[in-house]
Amino acid sequence: MGRDVIAAAEVRRIAALARLALTEDEIPRLARELSAILDYVARLDALELPEAAPGPPSGLPVTRADEPAPSLDGDAVLAGAPQAARGHFVVPRVIAP
Repeated sequence: MGRDVIAAAEVRRIAALARLALTEDEIPRLARELSAILDYVARLDALELPEAAPGPPSGLPVTRADEPAPSLDGDAVLAGAPQAARGHFVVPRVIAP
């Protein structure tokens, strides 16, 4: 543990993948923060938990019953939307035509 701080080039690559515009002043801070996150994950990975099985604790149902229930009122839902038209949410286009 206590890995080296992530290189500035790696921070730039990660930022590009996440489509983040970083200033040169932000890169060293983010390198330290990303390194701290990776150190923490490594500490978690090193824990030995032999009795911990994946999934819900025993005795608890894995699924719930599929019971019909009333739907939300469409007008009430759309009342909180920034923009709505013809009974639908209006959102910005995210895929180029």
